[in-house]
Amino acid sequence: MNVTAIREQFPILHQEINGHPLVYLDSAASSQKPRSVIDAVMRYYELDNANVHRGVHTLGSRATDAYEGAREKVRKFLNAASTQEIIFTRGTTTALNLVASSYARSVCGEGDEIVLTPMEHHSNLIPWQQVAKATGATLKYIPLQPDGTIRLEDVEETINERTKIVSVMYVSNVLGIVNPVKEIAAIAHRHGAKMVVDGAQSTPHMRVDVQDLDCDFYAFSGHKMCAPTGIGALYGKKALLEEMEPIEFGGEMIDHVDLYESTWKELPWKFEGGTPIISGAVGLGAAIDFLEEIGLDNIEAHEHALSAYAYERLSAIDGITIYGPNQNRVGIVTFNIGDVHPHDVATVLDTKGIAVRAGHHCCQPLMRWLNASATARASFYLYNTEEDVNRLADALHQTKEFFGYAIG
Repeated sequence: MNVTAIREQFPILHQEINGHPLVYLDSAASSQKPRSVIDAVMRYYELDNANVHRGVHTLGSRATDAYEGAREKVRKFLNAASTQEIIFTRGTTTALNLVASSYARSVCGEGDEIVLTPMEHHSNLIPWQQVAKATGATLKYIPLQPDGTIRLEDVEETINERTKIVSVMYVSNVLGIVNPVKEIAAIAHRHGAKMVVDGAQSTPHMRVDVQDLDCDFYAFSGHKMCAPTGIGALYGKKALLEEMEPIEFGGEMIDHVDLYESTWKELPWKFEGGTPIISGAVGLGAAIDFLEEIGLDNIEAHEHALSAYAYERLSAIDGITIYGPNQNRVGIVTFNIGDVHPHDVATVLDTKGIAVRAGHHCCQPLMRWLNASATARASFYLYNTEEDVNRLADALHQTKEFFGYAIG
């Protein structure tokens, strides 16, 4: 990868923050956008802006072609069998809520079990809590090892014949760990359960093949993979999506409406009521083109090397605690410095032009498991460099000085 050439395609990176060149280390929250994506969205609004599926005029046809063309790009990107298995949503949260509200509530009942992990993002935890409350099902959690990893032996012991749903994040947004979702899916299926994968942190960073994973549902967000905010998708196996009822009703998703009864369109449109996020889908399609041109394998290798380098540099700083193991992880390094609050760490880093995340990262149960109220998190993407890591390490040394800690 020619990272220098890649960086040139991201206009936002070429600015100063507080008198320093920007070092953006918050891509796990939201990635930056390349010029090709920005231009694609602008072209849609400047030349093709119209509603989809409804008009016979030229603009409507061009908008529809762009929208459905983006769906085909998502299908190929995930290696889904059909575009009927790709539902456009606002992002991972909406997609997971759709599965929980439409599918899970219809199949779960008293005595059934839903299996999660303690590391789940709130978006893959709260919807299942609500399903359990509504249906009488019980939540169970696969225990974590001391380093935050999952043992398949524990998965085998947690999933049983009462399990209806297993929902696990592919990559932890705190620990950076890549979970063995393919193996977990196989165990779930042996017991007749369905496998849901939160792909928010995996889809931007590695090649995903939903048929190889054999997951039943897979959710992801565009804004973490160089696309605009407010767009994402849900993959679902066609047979399961056909069984499910929509949870939003109105225009576009209907087939026939009478005064007292209505019928729905076929997949995928029965789940896309109302005017969709057309420009977002166009931008998502452009982002997929951008990532495919660079190569997901190249991106993954670059991030693994950068993450290992960052782990090494930060581990050498006396008084720092890094969470998660130094293997099988994506470009996320989560840490604390002594008893300095991570918000204070992030504030000092910002004065030096370095953007990191600080807080509980929408993972409060995991924070309690880590015995930390909050952490700081540096997350890397295809446009980051070793120099960015060096800037971070040097600034953390200075942060320790600021708060009166000895430099290691």
